[in-house]
Amino acid sequence: MAEGQSVVGAAPAGEAELRPTQIEMNGINIITDSERKGHPRDLFWPWFAANVSVLGLSYGAFVLGFGISFWQAVVVSLVGIIVSFLLVGFIAVAGKRGSAPTMVLGRAAFGVNGNKLPSVISWLLTVGWETVLVILATLATATVFDRLGWGGGTVTKIIALIVVVALTIFGGVMGFDLIMRMQSVITIVTAVLTVGFIILVVDKIHWSTVSAIPSGHGQALIGALVFMMTGFGLGWVNAGADYSRYLPRRSSGRGVVGWTAFGSSIAPIFLVIFGLLLAGSSKALSSAIAADPIGALANLLPTWYLIPFVIVAVLGLVGGSVLDIYSSGLALLTLGVRVPRFVAALIDGTIMTLGAVYVVFIAHSSFLVQFEGFLITLGVPIAAWCGIMLADIMLRHRDYAERDLFTPSGRYGDIRWFPVGVIVVGTVLGWGLVTNLNASWLTWQGYLLGPFGLGGKGGAWAFANLGVLVALVFGFVVTWAFGRSAVRAQEAAPVEPAPATA
Repeated sequence: MAEGQSVVGAAPAGEAELRPTQIEMNGINIITDSERKGHPRDLFWPWFAANVSVLGLSYGAFVLGFGISFWQAVVVSLVGIIVSFLLVGFIAVAGKRGSAPTMVLGRAAFGVNGNKLPSVISWLLTVGWETVLVILATLATATVFDRLGWGGGTVTKIIALIVVVALTIFGGVMGFDLIMRMQSVITIVTAVLTVGFIILVVDKIHWSTVSAIPSGHGQALIGALVFMMTGFGLGWVNAGADYSRYLPRRSSGRGVVGWTAFGSSIAPIFLVIFGLLLAGSSKALSSAIAADPIGALANLLPTWYLIPFVIVAVLGLVGGSVLDIYSSGLALLTLGVRVPRFVAALIDGTIMTLGAVYVVFIAHSSFLVQFEGFLITLGVPIAAWCGIMLADIMLRHRDYAERDLFTPSGRYGDIRWFPVGVIVVGTVLGWGLVTNLNASWLTWQGYLLGPFGLGGKGGAWAFANLGVLVALVFGFVVTWAFGRSAVRAQEAAPVEPAPATA
């Protein structure tokens, strides 16, 4: 069986409606015209549901932790959220043009086998994110149950972990159609319950305290901006085309960008700003969020609303973890693992479960420190990849030659060493300009801060995390400047006729 074909079987021709009760038969193969369905506006539902989590409220504390004022935090939050999700939207356009998952489309830029390097990075990032979201849901449930007097110990955590893992893996195994249906339900339920949360805790805001927070320096602003970008859009760029690939080819590219960016960013904008008001009103709350980002918010609520809070917290996190496990499974298949898509989702679900068990029941380290380290460390290579992909997409005037995405001898080649080298150099530069000194496994980073005259690991630029922006800009500029001839050569290659059918 060819890599580009469905690993389980072809979907029934001519049937393009959602079939949420059937396991998706497509893997990383090209989506046929008969299976394409929907409109760009349908992208609103999965992306909104994936980002409506009350975790967005906790980002208020994270951002203020950089030592900036409320208004500075509002500006960097708006810029970071909107710009980073626009990047997701631009990459989503490639899905409509190429009919394949994001990481498969990357083969046009890196070569069929050269693309395995960014595919590994993507797989690590999505598996890491889904694990983080499961951990948060488990800890939040335990905190709320403890507050209710129902016990928040080991038994509660085990039950919560089983429920969250089951929902996540079930969605990932069933695939696209169920995910689209799940996300529409999650969107409505979480939106309503989140509004209820906001109404109940709005009296905890003290504007005099918030407005008195002193301003921070420019380096802190950049650090907060980068953190917001990596925490939101840059965490999703490698999945941007996984859902737009099902849209009809005639779908508006602007619509794909707009609905992806709008659906992704609208909830985080309101949640983060409200979170800034809450965290800025209470230093105690900010400290509690660092240890348990969602469970800490439960302490603000009356007892009768704790169950609805658990529902909104868990569903919001599941909305993100389902998209992650789906995309991580596709990334695993892109690496050449020869299993059906639903088996790939099960493999990733097992890794996710083991990681969550370790953090929840064994590890004893600060969640925020490790979370920031994870985001920034993987944020550097994914930013370099994003810059390369954005430039490559913008340089292309034609749709992808879909057959060649699965053929090392085709126009896209086996390994394109130049873009592979760009992502490696961009990552080396980026890691040299970021620091995570509180995470012992990352103290080696920041090795270029001294040589570049930025004050070393203890200087003013140490926590600006310039490396993410440097990797993003480096990947884009170098590809834009030197990749044009390669793209033109690819597009000029003759199209091989499709094999005759009986």
